[in-house]
Amino acid sequence: MSDEQLSKLLAKLQDDPALTAKLQSAADLETVAQITEEAGFKISKADWLKYQANQVLELNDEELERAAGGCKDMSLTWVSALKPGVLC
Repeated sequence: MSDEQLSKLLAKLQDDPALTAKLQSAADLETVAQITEEAGFKISKADWLKYQANQVLELNDEELERAAGGCKDMSLTWVSALKPGVLC
């Protein structure tokens, strides 16, 4: 995934609640890749994992503490990975 593709996707998510909702409801990376491809973005499963990992690495102390404290819905959804700080 190029940085340009990612930037365009992030911009689209800001203005497209329907796409955001579809991604939030995706059950797995295969579905995420399919949804984004249908929206005009070519983002592989590996690219998603890499981006998501980078977002986790950038968590601040408060976010890390919430994660360690067992936040009820702590699993990072695909969209929460795209919106840093949206973990719970």
